[in-house]
Amino acid sequence: MEQLEEQIAHLTRTIEDLSDVVARQDSEIALLTRRVHMLMEREASRESEGGGGVVIGDERPPHY
Repeated sequence: MEQLEEQIAHLTRTIEDLSDVVARQDSEIALLTRRVHMLMEREASRESEGGGGVVIGDERPPHY
């Protein structure tokens, strides 16, 4: 009986630890999702403004 109680205590502790990990990962995923969304919006607005020229082929950059 004592062995079963120890095993249950160990499993309970493991479940609590895993629950903490999942909760932390959930908040990290939410934060990263918001950041990716923000970066996508920023890049979309940058593209719509037409800024950020692209050097094509052997074209000289403007500083030459």
